[in-house]
Amino acid sequence: MSRAFFLLPFFCHLPLSRFVLEKKKKAKMEGDRATGADQVVGFGLVIFSLVTFTYYTIWVIILPFIDSDHIIHKYFLPREYAIIIPLAAGLFLLLFVGLFITYVMLKNRKPAKKTN
Repeated sequence: MSRAFFLLPFFCHLPLSRFVLEKKKKAKMEGDRATGADQVVGFGLVIFSLVTFTYYTIWVIILPFIDSDHIIHKYFLPREYAIIIPLAAGLFLLLFVGLFITYVMLKNRKPAKKTN
């Protein structure tokens, strides 16, 4: 077993864990169920993810074994896009995560004290 597994009980007693537990208790008292709109959005995201995963899996794994003159090929983009689209999506994700972290760090920056 790894050392991180043995250190896990020690990290559970950090002050942050007390904060998280208090927040969970408060949410339980207030009712932590998702509203109808949240459930619809969540269901839509799950369906979108499943459709995207199924399409990409068929496109990348199964389609190369089917003859190129088969009718199913007209429903899929050329194979080079199987690399370009996820690469571009990953770069945009990294860009927006970096922008978000930069924004939060600049927003929470404390002004420097002036020395006389």
